Amino acid sequence: MIIYNVTVSVDKSIVNDWLKWMRNDHVPEIISTKIFNKAQINRLITENDSGHTFAVSYSCKSMKDLHNYQVNYAPLLQQKHFKKFGDKAVAFRTIMEVIDIF
Repeated sequence: MIIYNVTVSVDKSIVNDWLKWMRNDHVPEIISTKIFNKAQINRLITENDSGHTFAVSYSCKSMKDLHNYQVNYAPLLQQKHFKKFGDKAVAFRTIMEVIDIF
């Protein structure tokens, strides 16, 4: 299994609007691509963090599936995110492969 993780630092002034949009619009639109079988929104908890950094994790079966998403869906969806929030929600992405689940 592959986990596509999008970590987003969100400006305090838009946190509630961003979370609402993610829950009601963005994540459901990504899930509707049928590439990912699960998604979750997590808040990062660290001593130095403002409490406004989130990790949104999407799970899919293979790198081939993720590549399909990245080529055919991600550019438009990322553009929508940027158009709505600009530099008040800055994201970076990582990819993880699940080795074991206990």
